[in-house]
Amino acid sequence: MNRKSLKVNGFKALLALLLIGGVSCKEAPKEQSKEVAAEKIADNAETPFFKLSLAQWSMHRMISSGEVDPYSFAEKAKEWGFTGLEYVSGLYYKELKAANFSEEAMAAFVEKSNAESKKHGMQNVLIMIDGQGDLATPNAAKRKEAVENHYKWVDAAAAMGCHSIRVNLAGTNKPEEWIASSVDGLTQLATYAKEKNINILVENHGGLSSDASKLAEVMSKVNMDNCGTLPDFGNFCVERDQTGCTKEYDYYKGVSELMPYAKAVSAKSHDFDAEGNEVKLDYAKLLKVVKDAGYTGYIGVEYEGGRLSEEEGIIATRDLLVKAAKTLK
Repeated sequence: MNRKSLKVNGFKALLALLLIGGVSCKEAPKEQSKEVAAEKIADNAETPFFKLSLAQWSMHRMISSGEVDPYSFAEKAKEWGFTGLEYVSGLYYKELKAANFSEEAMAAFVEKSNAESKKHGMQNVLIMIDGQGDLATPNAAKRKEAVENHYKWVDAAAAMGCHSIRVNLAGTNKPEEWIASSVDGLTQLATYAKEKNINILVENHGGLSSDASKLAEVMSKVNMDNCGTLPDFGNFCVERDQTGCTKEYDYYKGVSELMPYAKAVSAKSHDFDAEGNEVKLDYAKLLKVVKDAGYTGYIGVEYEGGRLSEEEGIIATRDLLVKAAKTLK
C-alpha cells in the first residue's frame, strides 16, 4: 500500500489503513542494520539476552534546539546501532498542540513516523506520553478526562505497530488516594487499549510511582494482562524539594519488585567513570535482576547526563549495556 497516495479524511480512517500496512514492532525487521555501530556492538561476542532500543528523550536537547528534526529519530537510532524506537510524545507537541491534536495532525505524525521507521528498517516499540492529564488524580471527572486524552495516543501506537504506551501516575501524594485513583485510571485506559492490542505501562517516574512496592500493589489490583510496568534503572526519587531529591527508593530492590509486571525496561544513565561504568548504578547487578525475571525484550537507552554530549552519552550507555551483559551467566 502506498501511503503517499492516501487522501486522509480523518484520523480513524487512516489508522485503519495503517494498521493493515504499518510497521510492526512485534516482527523482526526484514533487513538487519549494516551500520558500523551495529557491528561494533557485536564485537564477536554472544548476542545479549535483550534487544536494544533508543529512548527518544536521550535526544531531547538536540531536538529542542532545532539541531535535529524529531522525524530523523529512526535514521539516527540506526546509525548508533539500535533496532527499536521509543518515541516521546512531547517532542512533537510543538506541531500537535498548534493543531489542537486534531485527527489530521495525529494522522500526519503517525504517517511520517511509520515512513521513517520503515525506510530505515527499525521497529516501533512504544510511545512515552506526557502532559495529557493526571491519571491518578482523586478528582473522578479530571481523571476520566485524562484517560480520554490518552485515547489518541493508544490509537497512534496501534497504527505504528507499537506494543505499548508509557503513562505517568500523577495526581496526589497521599498513598491511599493515589493507589485507589491509579487503579481506576489505569483500568479505564487499559480497557480501552485492550481492544487495540496495546499495553499501558507505568514507569517509576517520580513521587509515589517511584515507590516500587506501591506501584507493584497498583499493578496487582488492576490485574489486567495489558497493564504493566516500565522499570527505569535510575528513577527512584520518591521525594524532592528545590535542592533536589531528598528521598530515594533502593534501585535494585525497586527494579526487582517491578520486573514481574515489566513489558519494557529503561536503562537510565547520567555519567561514566574512566572504565565506562555508570558512576551511580551497577549495570551488571541491574541486568542480572532483569535476566533472572526472564525478560528478553527491548531495553531502552535513556541518557540524561550533561557532561557528555547526547550522542556520546547514548553510545556510552549502549556499550555499557552490552559489556555488562557479557558478565552474566
